[in-house]
Amino acid sequence: MVRIDALRTMTHSQEYFEQSAEIARSIDHEAVERIAAELVQLRERGGRLFLLGVGGSAANCSHAVNDFRKLAGIEAYTPVDNVAELTARTNDEGWDTVFAAWLVTSKAGERDAVLVLSVGGDVERNVSVNIVRALKDAKRRGLAIYGIVGRD
Repeated sequence: MVRIDALRTMTHSQEYFEQSAEIARSIDHEAVERIAAELVQLRERGGRLFLLGVGGSAANCSHAVNDFRKLAGIEAYTPVDNVAELTARTNDEGWDTVFAAWLVTSKAGERDAVLVLSVGGDVERNVSVNIVRALKDAKRRGLAIYGIVGRD
């Protein structure tokens, strides 16, 4: 328990929800609205949404693909849903290029977009290099790039 004053203490669940509310208040709501508007345009032009993430974010990407397809009517994919291709590419080509190579095979182009879910990405520290390389390739190909990134 966390002591909040001399008369009462905050339970774990109270602290959790207080922190959740603080995080929600700190989100740039205008940025969220801009991404939502961009996703509407993506759907209207018939573009595809490619979601990239590793670790827990990979699981979030897989779930989000379902929601974008089923609820938003956006054609969406993530390479982490095909573990056979993902591991074959990792084995044959290397982990660092697995997402960029997947975008090439998918013929991702100017009509499409990438959504990254990640808490990190730093080539110098060898963190999520596969995402960084995929984003460089996506930028070169003219894809729109969106992200929910960072620990904060």
